[in-house]
Amino acid sequence: MGDDSEWMKLSVDQKCEHKLWKARLSGYEEALKIFQKIKDEKSPEWSKYLGLIKKFVTDSNAVVQLKGLEAALVYVENAHVAGKTTGEVVSGVVSKVFNQPKAKAKELGTEICLMYIEIEKGEAVQEELLKGLDSKNPKITVACIETLRKALSEFGSKIILLKPIIKVLPKLFESREKAIRDEAKLIAVEIYRWIRDALKAPLQNINSVQLKELEEEWLKLPTGVPKPTRFLRSQQELEAKLEQQQSAGGDAEGGGDDGDEAPQIDAYELLEAVEILSKLPKDFYDKIEAKKWQERKEALEAVEVLVKNPKLEAGDYSDLVKALKKVVGKDTNVMLVALAAKCLTGLAVGLRKKFGQYAGHVVPTILEKFKEKKPQVVQALQEAIDAIFLTTTLQSISEDILAVMDNKNPTIKQQTSLFIARSFRHCTSSTLPKSLLKPFCAALLKHINDSAPEVRDAAFEALGTALKVVGEKAVNPFLADVDKLKLDRIKECSEKVELVYGKKAGATADKRESKALPGKTAASGAAGDKDVKEAAAPKSGPLKKAPATKASGPPKKGKPAVSGASGGSGSKNKKGPDVKEIVEPELSVEVCEEKASVVLPSTCLQLLDSSNWKERLACMEEFQKAVELMDRTEMPCQALVRMLAKKPGWKETNFQVMQMKLHIVALIAQKGNFSKTSAQVVLDGLVDKIGDVKCGNNAKEALTAIAEACLLPWTAEQVMSMAFSQKNPKNQSETLNWLSNAIKEFGFSGLNVKAFISNVKTALAATNPAVRTSAITLLGVMYLYVGPPLRMFFEDEKTALLSQIDAEFEKMQGQTPPAPTRGTSKNIGGGTDEGEDGDEPDEGGSDVVDLLPRVEISDKITLELISKIGDKNWKIRKEGLDEVSSIINEAKFIQPNIGELPAALKGRLNDSNKILVQQTLSILQQLAVAMGPNVKQHVKNLGIPIITVLGDSKNNVRAAALATVNAWAEQTGMKEWLEGEDLSEELKKENPFLRQELLGWLAEKLPTLRSTPTDLILCVPHLYSCLEDRNGDVRKKAQDALPFFMMHLGYEKMAKATGKLKPTSKDQVLAMLEKAKANMPAKPAAPAKASSKPAGGAGPAKFQPVSAPVEDSMSSSVESKPDPKKTRGGGVSKAKSVQGKKMPSKSSLKEDDDKSGPIFIIVPNGKEQRMRDEKALKVLKWNFTTPRDEYIEQLKLQMSSCVARWLQDEMFHSDFQHHNKALAVMVDHLESEKEGVISCLDLILKWLTLRFFDTNTSVLMKALEYLKLLFTLLSDEEYHLTENEASSFIPYLILKVGEPKDVIRKDVRAILNRMCLVYPASKMFPFIMEGTKSKNSKQRAECLEELGCLVESYGMNVCQPTPGKALKEMAIHIGDRDNTVRNAALNTIVTVYNVHGDQVFKLIGNLSEKDMSMLEERIKRSAKRPAAAPIKQVEERPQRTQNLNSNANMLRKGPAEDMSSRLNQARSLSGHSEATHTVPREFQLDLDEIENDNGTVRCEMPALVQHKLDDIFEPVLIPEPKIRAVSPHFDDMHSNTASTINFIISQVASGDINTSVQALTQLFQMENLAREASTGVLKDLMHGLITLMLDSRIEDLEEGQQVFRSVNLLVVKVLEKSDQTNILSALLVLLQDSLLATAGSPKFSELVMKCLWRMVRLLPDTINSINLDRILLDIHIFMKVFPKEKLKQCKSEFPIRTLKTLLHTLCKLKGPKILDHLTMIDNKNESELEAHLCRMMKHSLDQMGSKSDKETEKGASRIDEKASKAKVNDFLAEIFKKIGSKENTKEGLAELYEYKKKYSDADIEPFLKNSSQFFQSYVERGLRVIEMEREGKGRIPSSTGISPQMEVSCVPTPTSTVSSVGNTNGEEVGPSVYLERLKILRQRCGLENTKQDDRPALTLLSKPSVPAVVSSTDMLHSKLSQIRESREQHHHLDLDSNQMHSAATTSSSSSSSSTAANIDDLKKRLERIKSSRK
Repeated sequence: MGDDSEWMKLSVDQKCEHKLWKARLSGYEEALKIFQKIKDEKSPEWSKYLGLIKKFVTDSNAVVQLKGLEAALVYVENAHVAGKTTGEVVSGVVSKVFNQPKAKAKELGTEICLMYIEIEKGEAVQEELLKGLDSKNPKITVACIETLRKALSEFGSKIILLKPIIKVLPKLFESREKAIRDEAKLIAVEIYRWIRDALKAPLQNINSVQLKELEEEWLKLPTGVPKPTRFLRSQQELEAKLEQQQSAGGDAEGGGDDGDEAPQIDAYELLEAVEILSKLPKDFYDKIEAKKWQERKEALEAVEVLVKNPKLEAGDYSDLVKALKKVVGKDTNVMLVALAAKCLTGLAVGLRKKFGQYAGHVVPTILEKFKEKKPQVVQALQEAIDAIFLTTTLQSISEDILAVMDNKNPTIKQQTSLFIARSFRHCTSSTLPKSLLKPFCAALLKHINDSAPEVRDAAFEALGTALKVVGEKAVNPFLADVDKLKLDRIKECSEKVELVYGKKAGATADKRESKALPGKTAASGAAGDKDVKEAAAPKSGPLKKAPATKASGPPKKGKPAVSGASGGSGSKNKKGPDVKEIVEPELSVEVCEEKASVVLPSTCLQLLDSSNWKERLACMEEFQKAVELMDRTEMPCQALVRMLAKKPGWKETNFQVMQMKLHIVALIAQKGNFSKTSAQVVLDGLVDKIGDVKCGNNAKEALTAIAEACLLPWTAEQVMSMAFSQKNPKNQSETLNWLSNAIKEFGFSGLNVKAFISNVKTALAATNPAVRTSAITLLGVMYLYVGPPLRMFFEDEKTALLSQIDAEFEKMQGQTPPAPTRGTSKNIGGGTDEGEDGDEPDEGGSDVVDLLPRVEISDKITLELISKIGDKNWKIRKEGLDEVSSIINEAKFIQPNIGELPAALKGRLNDSNKILVQQTLSILQQLAVAMGPNVKQHVKNLGIPIITVLGDSKNNVRAAALATVNAWAEQTGMKEWLEGEDLSEELKKENPFLRQELLGWLAEKLPTLRSTPTDLILCVPHLYSCLEDRNGDVRKKAQDALPFFMMHLGYEKMAKATGKLKPTSKDQVLAMLEKAKANMPAKPAAPAKASSKPAGGAGPAKFQPVSAPVEDSMSSSVESKPDPKKTRGGGVSKAKSVQGKKMPSKSSLKEDDDKSGPIFIIVPNGKEQRMRDEKALKVLKWNFTTPRDEYIEQLKLQMSSCVARWLQDEMFHSDFQHHNKALAVMVDHLESEKEGVISCLDLILKWLTLRFFDTNTSVLMKALEYLKLLFTLLSDEEYHLTENEASSFIPYLILKVGEPKDVIRKDVRAILNRMCLVYPASKMFPFIMEGTKSKNSKQRAECLEELGCLVESYGMNVCQPTPGKALKEMAIHIGDRDNTVRNAALNTIVTVYNVHGDQVFKLIGNLSEKDMSMLEERIKRSAKRPAAAPIKQVEERPQRTQNLNSNANMLRKGPAEDMSSRLNQARSLSGHSEATHTVPREFQLDLDEIENDNGTVRCEMPALVQHKLDDIFEPVLIPEPKIRAVSPHFDDMHSNTASTINFIISQVASGDINTSVQALTQLFQMENLAREASTGVLKDLMHGLITLMLDSRIEDLEEGQQVFRSVNLLVVKVLEKSDQTNILSALLVLLQDSLLATAGSPKFSELVMKCLWRMVRLLPDTINSINLDRILLDIHIFMKVFPKEKLKQCKSEFPIRTLKTLLHTLCKLKGPKILDHLTMIDNKNESELEAHLCRMMKHSLDQMGSKSDKETEKGASRIDEKASKAKVNDFLAEIFKKIGSKENTKEGLAELYEYKKKYSDADIEPFLKNSSQFFQSYVERGLRVIEMEREGKGRIPSSTGISPQMEVSCVPTPTSTVSSVGNTNGEEVGPSVYLERLKILRQRCGLENTKQDDRPALTLLSKPSVPAVVSSTDMLHSKLSQIRESREQHHHLDLDSNQMHSAATTSSSSSSSSTAANIDDLKKRLERIKSSRK
C-alpha cells in the first residue's frame, strides 16, 4: 500500500502518465469525471491534457485502455482544442485499438473517429483510416473499412471524399481475407447508395462474380436520395432547422433542400487519367498515311484500343486529331472513316473539355462527311460529333454548322439539322441566347421549305427543340413569316422533345449547366425561368423584321446611358401591335379616291388640282383639319397620301401650299397606321423638297414622322438611295444632315451600315463641299455608335479628306451617344427586353460589327505560306509572318475560316526568336480585330497559347501578350476563356510570371462579368497554391483576385475547395477568404453592365494596341489598369446605385487607384508598433548583405496600410523606370505631406536601402537627391531619427560612399553631413567606423575622411566607444595597401592631432615604425602649412561648408543646433580670414610650437626669416559688422511683440556668432518669450552652450573672449528666465545623458551639476511656480537609471550629492506635502525616490523637537560670525596690500594661497571687486602657479586643451550679481546689465582693450563643489586666455608682474598703448628664441 499512497498524492495529469497501470486507471477515471464536469469548451483545463490524449487511446493495458478511450471520447466531444490531436490520436486508434479483440474497444475507437469528423476534422481522419487499409493486420483493415462505411452512412458523401476510397476498392476486392472482401462489398453498396451509377465504371475490372453480387445488392437499394443522419458542428443549426420543418409538416420543402444537399458525383471524376500519347505505335503517323488500307486500319485500331480508356491525360493531341480528321475527310474506304470517327469519339469522351480546342477543326469535316449514306458510317459520325459537341459550346462551332447548312447535298442538310436538334437538347435558355438562335432559325426556316422531306422533318425537329428549350416568346419573332400549318408542326415536334436536363433533373454529369433547379425537372425549371421572364417583360410581342432583334445590341456597343439601351428596344417594341399592318397592298387611284371621299369634305377633293393657288391653299387647310379630327382606326393613310400626290402633287409651285402639304404628310404618319406602302408614295417627293430653302424643314419633319412609323432603318435606306440617285447636291447634303439628326433621335438600332457606307463614300467624292461636309458630320454621328472600326472603311480616301474625318472622330471621342428621344413614347416598358438579352454580356457589339463586309482569306493561306511560317530559318519565318500581316491588313475584316493558319501561328508563339513571338502576337491582335466576335471559335486553339506566353521571362513580350489577350477578350467576351480546363491548366504551371500576369488579368476581368461558367471552380486549387507561392508578386496578385473569384463562386464553394490543402495552408487560406469576403464586390447589375461594357469596348482607347501592340517595356499590371478604371468608372457608377451597395473601395479593387489623394496615410502609432514588432522579433530585423525576397515582401506588407496603393505598385515594380516615377512623386509630395513622410519614415528609408542594391544609376541618383531633400526637411521639422530608423538605413547608405562615381560619393557625403542634424554625430560615428572595415578601398577612404570631419566638427566626444579605441581602429589603416586609404587615415589622425594635440600618440598606442614615421611626417607637414590647411579643407569639401552655412541661416529646431552649426561656420570662416591676415596667426602657431619644444634644438627656423615684421605695426583693421549687433531702439520695440520676435530671430540666424548669442540673450530677457521654451529646446540649448564653453578651439577665434563672456551671460539668463520646471527638467535629463555617455567629458557633467546648484539656490523663490510632479518624475527616472549603488561607483561624488541637495531642498520647502506630488510615476518601486523622501521627512520631524535649542545656538553663532568677519576683513586687507606692493607681491600671494587653503569658504570677492581686470587676472594666475609648485605637478601642456581650473569659470553662479541683473519677480533689469552690454559693444567697435593682457582675476577654489562667487562679467572676460596664461606665467613671471603692477595702478589703458606693449613683448620673445638657437 505504500506504493499506492505515493501515486495517490499525484495530480490527475501526472497519474495519467504514471508507469503503474492502477495509477493510470485512476487517472483516466478522474480525468473522465473532470471532462464531464467542464461546461466551457474553451476552458484552459482542456489544454493540460492536449499531449496526453494519444496515451489515453494507446495504453498497453487493455482494461486501462478501455477507460482511456471513454475519457478520450468525452475530451474530443467537448474540448475546443481537440482538433489539434486528430492525426496522432486517430493514428493511435488505428494501430492500437482496431487490433484489440474487445468489441467495446473497437466501438469506442470508431466513435472517436466519427467524433473527430463531427468537429470538422474529416480529412485528417480519412487520411489515417486510408493508411490503415494498407496494414498487414486484417483486423485493422476491416475496422478501418467499417469506420469509413459508418462515416459515409452518417455524414454523407459531401463530408467523406469518395474518390480516394473508390481508388482502393478494387484492391480490397482482391484481398485474400474474406472479412476484408465482405467489408469492401458493404462499403461499395454504401457508396452506390450515394452516387449511383457513377460507381460502375471504376469497378468494371473487378472479379465478375463479385460484380454480379454487387449489382444484385445495388438493385435492392431504395431509389430515394439518401440524407445524412449526422451533421458537422457547423451544420448543427441546419439539422435543427430540418427537424422543425419535418415536425411542421414541411417535408416537401425539406426534401427540396435535401435535394440540394445531394452532391452530384460524376463517374468521370472518380477515374484515374491514362496517358496514351506515348503508347501510340511508333510508326503510327507513317502507317496512317500508308497506301494500303490494311495498314491504315491497323494504325486506327491501335488508337481505338487506347481511346477506350474512359479518362485520358491532357496533352498535345493536335497531330493525332489532324491525322484522324484527314482519314474522316479524305479516306476513300468508308470502313476506315467509321473507325476514325470512333477514335475521335473516344478522344472526345476521354478528354472532355480538354478536347474543345480541337473541335473547331473537326466539326466541319464530320458534317461534310455526312454525305455518306452507309448507316454504320453515319452512326459513327453522329456519335463522334455528339461527343465532340459536349467538349465545346454551340457558340464556338456555330459558324462551321451554319456554313454547312447551305450545302446542296440533302443528306448533309438533314444530318446537320438533326445534329442541331440534338445539340439544342443540351442547351438551356441561358446557353441558347437570341444572338445564337437567330442565325440558326434563319437557316432552319430555309430547310422547312426544302424539297426533300427528310430535310424538312429534321428542320422541324430542330426548331421544335429550340422552341422547347427557350420558349415561344424567344422563338416567335423568328417564326413571324411561317404559315400556321408549319407552325403547328413545329409545336408538335416541340411537345415530343425530351430535354437532357429534363430526364436527369439536377443530377446530370455534365458540368456546363447547373441552372435547373434541383428537386424539379429541368423542363419545369426552364419553364419556370421562362415564366418569370415573361412576367417581367410582358410588352415585347412577336416581331417581324429581323433587324429589329438587334435593337438592344448597338446601345451596348456604343457608350449610351442605360436609357439608350431601353430606348433602342423600345423603338422596335412599340410597333408590336402593328406588325401585321405593316405590309399593306398597293391600292389603285380609284379605290384611294373612294376611301378619301368618305373621310374628306367633297369640296376639298375637287379643289386639290385647282389652278388657283389660293383655292389649293384653302383645300389644304380643310384637309389638315379633317386629318386632325380623324380617328387612328378610320384613317386611310394610303388613300390620303395618294390624294396629296395627285397632280400637281410634289411639283406644287406655291411654297405655302407645299409647306401645308408636307405638314399633312407628317400628321398622317403620326396619327394613322402608316405603312411602308404609303411611305413609298410620298418619300420621293419629300427627298426632292428636302433641299428647298422654304419647304426643307417641313420635308424633314415629314421624313422623321415616317421614320417613326416605319422604323428608321428602312426609311433611311430608302431616303439615301433616292437622294443619291438624284444629282441635286443641296438635296444630298440636307438628306445627310437629316439622317445625322435622325440617328441621334432614334438611336442606331438596326441601321444598315453597309448601305450607308457606300452612299457616304459617294458623298465624300462629291465636288460640292456642302455634301462632303454633311457626309463627314454623318460619319461623326455614326462613330459615336460604331466606334473606331468605322475608320477602316475610309482608309483608302485621300489624306486631306482622311484628316478631316479623323478630326471629326476626334471631336466625338469620349462623347456618349444621346438617349433616343423618338420611338420610345409608345412603349415605356420596352427596355425590359434588355433584361432577357442580359445573359450574353459578350453579345454587346456584335450587331454593328456583323454588318461590316468580311473577306474570305482562306484561299490566301496557302500551304507554301504555312511552310514558310514553320521554316527553320528565322528570316523566312519572319517573311511568312509579314505576309500574313499584310493579308489581314488588306482584307480589314475577314471571315472566320482561316485554314491552317491557327496551327502555324500557335507554333510561332513559342519561337526561340522573341522578335518573332512579338510579331506573332501583333498579328493575333490584328486577327482579333479583323475577325471580330467570330474569333471565339479560335479561343481554345489560339487564345490559350497566347496566355502561355504570359509566362515569358521578358517584360516586353509579356506586355505584348497581355495586350493581345485583352484584344481577343474584347471581341469574344470572357465566357470562352473560362470554359473548360484550359485556364486552370495554365494556372497550374509553376511559372511565377505566368501566374502573376494571368491572375492580374482575371482580377481585372472577373469584376466586369455578370456570370461565369462553372468551370471557374477548377482554377481555385491553383489560386490557393498561388496564395502560398514563393514569389511575392504571385501571392499579391492571388490575394487581389480572391474577392473576384468569390464574387462568382460564393464563399461556401471557395471554403469547401480548401479541403484538399494541408492543415497549415488551410488555416491561412481560410483567413484570407474571410478577409476577401469582407472586400467582396457585388456582381455588376444588368442594365449598368450593358452600358458599362462599351465604355471600354467601343472606346478608341481599346483599339490602340492594334497599331501599337506593346507599350515599350511597360509591365502588364500597369498597362492594364487604366481600362478597367475607365470601364467601371463609366458604367459602374450607375451599377452602384442599382445594387444598393457600394463597390468596396479597398485595396483589392484595382479600379480605385485614384492618384489624387495623399500618398502617405498616417496610421496612429503605426511606426511605434512596427518598432515593437521588430524588437519582439515578430518581423525580420532589417539586416542583410543583399535583400532577400522575404524582406521585400515584409516591407510591402508593412507599406500596404500606409502608402497609397498605386504608389506602392510603382515602388515595388520590377522595372526601374517605375522606381524613378515613384521617387518623382515622393519628391513632389515631400513638402505637402510632411506628417505623412515622418510617420512612414522608417519604411521610406528601408525602401531606399533596397534601391541602393539596384544596378541602375539613374534610380540611385534620384534616390540620393530625394534623401538630401528629405533630411533637410527633417532637420527643419526638428525631427530626431530613432535608433531603429538609423540602424536600418545608415549602414546601407555607407555602402554607397564607396561608389566609383564621384557624383554619387559626393551626394552620399552630403547626406551624411545633413544626417548629423537629425541624428547625434556620436551615434553616427560607430556606423561610419564599421564602414572602414569594408573590402572596397574607396569606401574605406571616404569613411575615414568622414570620421576626420566628424572629429573636426564635433570634437573628441564623438569618438565611440572611447577615443582610444576609435583612434586605434583608424590608425590600423595607415598601413593599408591602398594609397588613398593610407592618405585618408593619415589626414584623419592629423585632424584629430590638431584638435587634441600630443595626447593622440598615447591614444593611438603602438604603431609599426614605418606607420609612425609616416604619421609624424604628415603632422610636421601640416604644422608647416598651418594657414593653408583651413583653406584646403574648405576646397576639399565645399558642400560641407555650404551645408553648414545654409543651416546656420535656417532657424532650425532650437538654439543648440544653431550653436553647433554656427561654431562650424565660424571655424571655416576664421580659416578664411586668417588667410588674409596671416601675420598674427603665424606667429602664434610657431611660437606655440617652439615653446612646447622644451629646449630641443630643431633646424626648421629659416621659415621665420621669411616674415616681414613691419606688417605687425599696421593698425588693426576692424571689419564692419554686417548685421546690427543690438538694435539701439530695442526697448522701444517691446510694444510690438511680433516685430520683436522677427528681429530677434533674424539676429539668431546671423552669420556672426556673437550677434547670435546676444540675440538669444535678448530673447531670454523677455520673460514671456523665455518661458515658452520647452524642455527639449532648453535641453538642446544648454547642451550646445556647455559644449561651446568646453571647446578649447574657440580661443582660435579673434573674439574668443567675447564669445565666452556672452555665453556665460546667456547661461545666467537661461537659468533665471526660463520656465523653472522646464529648465530643471532639462538639466536633470542632460545630467543623466552625460553620465550615461561613456565617452562624454567629466567636465560636461560637472558644469551641468553646477547649473543645477544654481537652480537649487533659486528654489526658495521659485518653488511655487514649479510643477513638482514633473520634476519628481524626472528624478525618479534618473534614480531608476542610476540607483544609489551605481552612482556611488562614479569617479566623482558630485552627482549623488547634487541629487541629495536637490531633494533635501525640495523636502525642506514643501514639507510632508512633497509625497503628494508623486502622481506621474506609474511604478514607484522602480526607484528609491519615495523611500528617500520618506527618510528625509522622518529625519526632519525627528529634529523638530530640539529646534528651540538650535535657535539659541544659531543666535550665538551669528554674533560670533559678525565678530570673526571683522577680523577676517582686516587680515585680507593686509594681504592684498602686500600683493599690490612691488616688493612683497610674491609673499602676499603665498599668504593668500595659505589663507584660501585654510578657509576654503572665505569670500575674497569684495577685495577684488574694486581692482582692475588685469589685477584680478594676475592674482588668479599667481595663485595657480603657487598651487602647481606646491603640489609638484609641473606645467600642464597646452595640448590637453583645458586646464584643471577651467571649470570654475565656466558656470555663472554669482550671488553678488543676482540683484543687479534683475530680481526673480521679473522687475526691470539693473543697470549692470546695460553696462555689460555697453562694454561688449565698445569692445566690438575697437574702443576697449581686448588683448589677452586685459583679463579678469579669478578666484581659486580648492573644493570645486562650492560654487565660485565671481561676477558673470569677469568670468566671461577670462574664459579664453586661461591656458596660455598658465604657460606664460611659468616662463615669464617677472615680465608679467611688472605689466600687471603697472596695469593695477592705472584703472584702464588705451587701445594703442596696449597694442604697443603687446608688440614689444612679441619682439623680445622672438629675440630670445633666436639667440637661444644660435
